[in-house]
Amino acid sequence: MKVKEIMTREIISVSPQMSAKEALEVLFKHRISGLPVIDENGKLAGMFTEKDVLTAALPSYVSKVGKFIYDENPKAIKRKMSQLDKIKVKDIMRKEVVTTEENVTLCEVARLMLTQNARRIPVVDKNGIIKGIIAREDIVKAFAKEVEA
Repeated sequence: MKVKEIMTREIISVSPQMSAKEALEVLFKHRISGLPVIDENGKLAGMFTEKDVLTAALPSYVSKVGKFIYDENPKAIKRKMSQLDKIKVKDIMRKEVVTTEENVTLCEVARLMLTQNARRIPVVDKNGIIKGIIAREDIVKAFAKEVEA
C-alpha cells in the first residue's frame, strides 16, 4: 500500500507569519498536536507543534538538565506563554522536517516515523508543494484493516 492511498488531502495548516498564539488555537480547535507550516507559495516551510510551544515557554537549559528534577517557576512560564501573541510561528517552528512522497510504501513511512521520532509526516511533491499529510494513526489503521481483510 502507498502513502497516496491513505494520506489526508485536506490539510489544516498555519502560516509562518501567524502568531504562535493563533497557531496554538488552531491546534486546540482541531484537537491535534502539530500542523504543517505552509508559505504563500504552498510550499512546506516547517512544522508547528505543541512541543515547539513548550520549548519556547521553558528555559533553554531544560534540555541540558534532562532527567534531573526541574524546579518549576510558574511566573516565568506564564510570562512566556502570555507573549505567544508577539511571537511568529516562523520563529519557533521546526524548520527541518522529515517529508515523504505519495508513491512511498507505508512500511517505509512507518520506518521513517520510528527512526525520526515523527508523529506525522507531510507529503510533498518534487517541488516541495504539500499534497497531504500522513500520521502514525493512519498507518496503524491501514495495517489493521489489511489484517481484517
